Amino acid sequence: MPRCKKIRMVEFIPENKYFIPVNVAGRTIEEVIINVEEVEAVRLSDSEGFEQDECAEKMNISRATFQRVINSARKKISDALVNGKAIRIEGGSFTRNICTVACPNCGGQWEDVYENFANEKKLCPKCNQNNLKCSPKGEFCKGYCKRYGMSW
Repeated sequence: MPRCKKIRMVEFIPENKYFIPVNVAGRTIEEVIINVEEVEAVRLSDSEGFEQDECAEKMNISRATFQRVINSARKKISDALVNGKAIRIEGGSFTRNICTVACPNCGGQWEDVYENFANEKKLCPKCNQNNLKCSPKGEFCKGYCKRYGMSW
C-alpha cells in the first residue's frame, strides 16, 4: 500500500493558471496538467536559481522527492512546448503555511495547514470551541492566519 503524499510547502501560487499556444483557433487542443508544487519547484530552481538541497528545504521535502517533482514538471513543460499542448496549473499536495493552532478554552494544541482555515471556521477537536489562535511558536507561520482572525 503506498504512503500518503507529504504536503509540500509553496510560497507562490500563480494567478495565471492556463497557457495556450497561439494559432489554435477552431481545433481541439490537448492539455498538460502541472501541479502547484511542480510550478514551485521550477520557480525555485530555474527562476530563483536555488540549489536542489535549498529548494527541497524550502518545500519541506527530501532532496530525492524534490528531484522527482522537478523532473516531472520539466517533462510536462517540454511535452507542451514541443507538441503544442496547453498547460493547465491545478491541484497537488501543497500548503502555503503550517501553523501550530491553540485553543485558549481547553489549552489543546496541534498543527494544521493554512488552507483548512481559509475555507471554513474550524472547531477545536477537544472542546468544539471556534475561538482558535495561531500559536506564536508556529515554525512556518508567516502571518497568513491573521487574515482569518487567528493571530495571538
